[in-house]
Amino acid sequence: MPIFHRRFTRLRTVFITVLALAGAGLPSAYAALPPFVEGQPVPSLAPMLERVTPAVVNINSKTRVAVRNPFMDDPFFRQFFGMQNMPRERIEQSLGSGVIIDAAKGYVLTNNHVVEGADDISVTLHDGRTVQGQLVGTDPETEVAVIKITANNLAAMPLADSSKLRVGDFVVALGNPFGLGQTVTSGIVSALGRSGLRGLGYQNFIQTDASINPGNSGGALVDLHGELVGINTAIFSPSGGNVGIGFAIPSNLCRDVMRQLIATGTVTHG
Repeated sequence: MPIFHRRFTRLRTVFITVLALAGAGLPSAYAALPPFVEGQPVPSLAPMLERVTPAVVNINSKTRVAVRNPFMDDPFFRQFFGMQNMPRERIEQSLGSGVIIDAAKGYVLTNNHVVEGADDISVTLHDGRTVQGQLVGTDPETEVAVIKITANNLAAMPLADSSKLRVGDFVVALGNPFGLGQTVTSGIVSALGRSGLRGLGYQNFIQTDASINPGNSGGALVDLHGELVGINTAIFSPSGGNVGIGFAIPSNLCRDVMRQLIATGTVTHG
């Protein structure tokens, strides 16, 4: 077959395919996309996010740390160098995120390192209100912590069954990266049951390429139904910023740890 005739045949096939799609009432640019998602004519995550974002909070914790200076203990050196009024402690702040799990009782899931040893916990809600948080309990081994807040009109996020996740499922990360305020990123589940990460305790992480940065810790990883599948916890990054490798604690593990912390304040591992 001559080259020109082969090209013409291919073009004719493509043209017929386009006409068939147009005849079906679907623009060719959207032929591979569903016509409706949750009743919306244009595929969008906005309807789902409008439901779940009120359940995601920003957490600001403050810890008083003693300043260790051997000269401070000697009255002569304090007087001679004019150090009488030098502060004996400094304040360390930690910014992170959390997820309201029980609106009636005000329980919030977050990461242990966000609130560990904190003397003061402030929780900023989606509507701008700031309330005090009370530490219920933490588990350093799983990096899960639970705090309690008291406020009206709270919104909670339902927990999904994380055992049903598959590699390739779409997920959305919500949190407070770099203290900027509530931010949404999207990606897929890159791996399941990830372990072998240095410096972390019990490891059975969900790996995702949804952008996770410092400040996202304790935030939500949700599926397209708007249910919590994981708590964002860590990133793998040579530079300290997002490179597309983030890790979340599965919701099933969070659920078990949360129940123990609420019941007894501690966690017993098998």
